[in-house]
Amino acid sequence: MRDSCWQPAPLIRASFALHLLALIVVVAEPGQWRWALGVVLANHSAIALLGMWPRSQWLGPNWTQLPAAVSARNGIALTFDDGPDPGVTPQVLDLLDRYAAQATFFCVGEKAARYPDLCREIVRRGHAVENHSQHHRRHFALMGHSGFMREVQAAQNTLTTITGQRPLFFRAPAGLRNPFLDPVLARLGLRLASWSARGFDTRSGDVEQVKNRLLRGLRAGAILLLHDGNAARTLDGIPVILEVLPAVLAAARAANLRLVTLRQSVV
Repeated sequence: MRDSCWQPAPLIRASFALHLLALIVVVAEPGQWRWALGVVLANHSAIALLGMWPRSQWLGPNWTQLPAAVSARNGIALTFDDGPDPGVTPQVLDLLDRYAAQATFFCVGEKAARYPDLCREIVRRGHAVENHSQHHRRHFALMGHSGFMREVQAAQNTLTTITGQRPLFFRAPAGLRNPFLDPVLARLGLRLASWSARGFDTRSGDVEQVKNRLLRGLRAGAILLLHDGNAARTLDGIPVILEVLPAVLAAARAANLRLVTLRQSVV
């Protein structure tokens, strides 16, 4: 669990200092206010752009790959977002069973509340359920501290009540965030997790393209992102994930990679 005492990232500390310096300059030399304002606005723009980079470490700690000790043991993590979905998740679980693979499911709180038995089944089969916010709001990255706290805390409560297992990880909707998220995660004892490779399986119905994106990132220490919720469909109406997952699991087995959950990788 993360330390509940939040430690700002170096960039955030530098931003605080920059704001203070700009204020001092304006007080000492009022005629320089345009320069000071320009610097502050440039700083805000840079932070906003970094919040749109899901794998960025600049706004706070972020798991983009597994710890070195896990990677050294050929560990790899399969993660699934946006579920549970009664039309897809059970089939994903069956495929994982077939390969004796463990995975991490980042579940949306309101969907978990709608399908609690499915969430419990994920855990019963040896997988982990983690926090993907309560409502998966499109404007999540625009929220402030109180908005983040409501969304993340609500999902923590929902998922813990359903599964009996308190989430240790959080993944932001679409991976987007702003500097107010990190202190909330620290307060709730959550680690932010993104990914090292993704298939874009909510956007593309092309099975080969999705599969190849994931297979290119298949290596020890990787965190792969797929979706059991909001899955794109093939021309035949089949969720892309169900066409892609067997090939990914088979390739992992052939490469002697050991599929683990993120919570198993905490060292």
